[in-house]
Amino acid sequence: MIRLKERGFTTQPVNRRTQPEELKSIIGESDAIFHLAAANRPSDWRDFERSNCDLTRTIAKAIADAKTKPLVVFSSSVRSGEPGDYGRTKRISEEILLDLAAKGAATTAVVRLPNVFGKWAQPNYNSAIATFCHNLARGLPIAIDDPEAPLSLLYIDDLVDQFLDLLAVPPTDSGLVEPKNVHHTTVGHVARFIATLAEGRRTGSVEAVGSGLERALYATFISSLPPRDFSYPLAPHTDNRGSFTEFLKTPTSGQTSVLTAEPGATRGGHYHHSKVEKFLIVQGEAKFRFSNILDGATHEIDASGASPVVVETIPGWTHYLTNVGDEVLIAVIWANERFDRERPDTIGLPL
Repeated sequence: MIRLKERGFTTQPVNRRTQPEELKSIIGESDAIFHLAAANRPSDWRDFERSNCDLTRTIAKAIADAKTKPLVVFSSSVRSGEPGDYGRTKRISEEILLDLAAKGAATTAVVRLPNVFGKWAQPNYNSAIATFCHNLARGLPIAIDDPEAPLSLLYIDDLVDQFLDLLAVPPTDSGLVEPKNVHHTTVGHVARFIATLAEGRRTGSVEAVGSGLERALYATFISSLPPRDFSYPLAPHTDNRGSFTEFLKTPTSGQTSVLTAEPGATRGGHYHHSKVEKFLIVQGEAKFRFSNILDGATHEIDASGASPVVVETIPGWTHYLTNVGDEVLIAVIWANERFDRERPDTIGLPL
């Protein structure tokens, strides 16, 4: 509903408290209906029939009585038709809505969903991902019966994107719509990755989380944090010159740190064989001095927080940074590799 409102659609939510006449009125005014309601773990098996089949019949009748011919998007399940009450009632619900479409009262798109996950999912209910994220974010154990069990996952934002596409270009024919961006993995792989995300918050490290399943799992894990954990402390290394604080470390994209320097203080006095750093002064005034370790050639660069410029350290050149201003200097530093205490690639050499 939130995404629909963001696109400018007028939405009318329906839930268990909606009265039959109100439901009928809402359906009669709607151009598109998303039927997402279902029972999957009721305490009484008869709720499968009531919540799945009977509700779908009620919706279908209201659509048939309406003057419009809406698009109906039905969230079914990959378990549709399987033995058991859930699979049986899901298949019946599909058939009710497809029959409605065959009579010309609607266009029905049936989307058989795998395991859907994402923010706001309820842990310890019907989403293993939600449970893993909730528990690991709080230092609680998780239980896995078979780490190699296959798992098909669909991120909620990807599903909503597909729903929005159906609104933008409504299908001309009714039938099954294949869900897009389904990730095929195992329970153990997902659990291990989420555990790595939890550990990373303690060590200041973040995995590659910019795309695909990893991006979706990272967003889901972060959204499961309790408010008290929306922040976490860092450990600055401080002396009379200023401080150096490692902010973010990644396995393949280096690390980011923050450096401060008191007025008149000089930092650096070393070179690297392979490591490259990018400095961005965000407060104060700095003078960078370089010296080539082979031929002694020198170079200087002035940088200021008032005029942002990136200054790179060059392999084979000794470099210094001096605070030439009157206020504390603050610099953000990105290095193309994580600091390795066993192989620091940082060799001291005065200019």
